[in-house]
Amino acid sequence: MDIKLLAVFDEIYKTRSVSRAGENLGLAQTSVSLALARMRRLFSDQLFVRTSDGMMPTPRAAMLVPQLREALILLRSATQQDWEFNPDRSSRIFRIAMTDISHLAFLPALMNKIADTAPDVHIQVLRITSETAKALESGDADLAIGYMPELEAGFYQQKLFEDGFSCVVRRDHPRIDKKLTENRFKAEKHVILAAPGTGNEIVEQELKRQGTKRKIALSLPTLPGVGNLLANTDLIATVPERVARTLVKIAHVKMLAPPYEFPDFSIKQHWHERYHQDPANRWLRSTVAELFMEI
Repeated sequence: MDIKLLAVFDEIYKTRSVSRAGENLGLAQTSVSLALARMRRLFSDQLFVRTSDGMMPTPRAAMLVPQLREALILLRSATQQDWEFNPDRSSRIFRIAMTDISHLAFLPALMNKIADTAPDVHIQVLRITSETAKALESGDADLAIGYMPELEAGFYQQKLFEDGFSCVVRRDHPRIDKKLTENRFKAEKHVILAAPGTGNEIVEQELKRQGTKRKIALSLPTLPGVGNLLANTDLIATVPERVARTLVKIAHVKMLAPPYEFPDFSIKQHWHERYHQDPANRWLRSTVAELFMEI
């Protein structure tokens, strides 16, 4: 056994895929297959069997996981032979779970930055779901970015910026000019965004605390398209301020200060402790952090 075989075993177990393991380790699929064949001979066991759910571990492989992972950590620590990551030469696929806010306000800038520093890197965007935590743990997602209070516990995290809320309406709204009053806020119809990461629950809790109820005319599961919707209706949307600024640039809408003081919230990036020292993951996290500093 050597460090390469241990790493291949660990990646196949995490990803349930020979090809995905190769992508994550920067190895050709044939090299991973040869390493797996060698391990099968060493242990006199199939270790991983192809099924409809991917390469599933045999009972022997499942039993070996904690021991081989410990050995991998010790070997890397003792020899300082960690996998190198060279962004300018890498063709790795990074999987980032993002909220709709990140899609709108952050993704274009990220792609421009990566095009300059890692031209062959491929970004795959995943939706934030109830399975995001498991995806981070298994390696199916490298990073999660957005407002995700459900990931506060059990994951490394880094605050990227604080955001507040603004109200957005069409520029020529017949009843709203330069200021949005409490009475007008209560009288007009609203669209709410139920998508994860939009902070709608923060707005609802504060309005409830103040005894105010909005007239909800429409609920949307996603953020894209809301700019065009607002530009062509008399609806009001209360959205994160960074989203409001983006909507003003791309749609015939204007942003106004809400008539209530809503609490700010934090946009963070989250990752699992298993990948805290991984060179590729560290590069990705630093790239994201630097980008938000530039923005």
